[in-house]
Amino acid sequence: MVMWGWGGELPEPSVRSIGEMRSVLADPSCTCREPLYFMYRDLALAAPDRLWLRKNNLRYDLTVIPPRDLCGECVKTKGHYHPKNPAGVGYPEMYEVLEGQAHYLLQNRPLDEVVLIAASAGDIVIIPPGYGHVSINPSPDAPLSMANIVSTAFESEYGEYEALHGAAYYEMTDGSLKKNPHYRNTPPPRRIRAASGKGKHRFSKGPIYGLVGNGETLAFLNYPERHLPALSVLLKD
Repeated sequence: MVMWGWGGELPEPSVRSIGEMRSVLADPSCTCREPLYFMYRDLALAAPDRLWLRKNNLRYDLTVIPPRDLCGECVKTKGHYHPKNPAGVGYPEMYEVLEGQAHYLLQNRPLDEVVLIAASAGDIVIIPPGYGHVSINPSPDAPLSMANIVSTAFESEYGEYEALHGAAYYEMTDGSLKKNPHYRNTPPPRRIRAASGKGKHRFSKGPIYGLVGNGETLAFLNYPERHLPALSVLLKD
């Protein structure tokens, strides 16, 4: 499989099946014989890049989400939160849409904010500290390919999404957002376009692989406490 913007050979991916996703689906009884998405982890185009990424506790990944109709729900990733770093601030994450359309459904842990970010090829989306997120392919006929750079200093936390049977909302194939009945008192989602910040608070224009080797720009992934003014405005309308 070759993806736009990636010129290297890909290893065998990790594959997410519907059996592993059943606990977070709108319809847990839904069946699908095909894989839901593919995850290529810890990639680098050259040995010096890999060395730099590992030295700086960073990882470059690719994820491919083919179009799937899951009994009326759009195909998506499982959803997870990031823990806090030693300074007490949640680890962020940086995404770039390489091909197709993406919807990133974010929710904070107090569950008083839900945001749906729409992104297209070339767009960069940064998940701010304290937000869980699900990546959704809303297209009925085109795959979604996306890259991400994230700290390797933590393990993603899936438990809350599993316990509550997914995110606060399910995106359905008709474009609607269906409230997850296992959540209480969640606000209606805000819809915004992708942005990686503005003016002096802009992180990068991408492509994000070009940031490998740029420790100053990517420092926010391990040390978000040093970049709170920029991170705090990412979800502003």
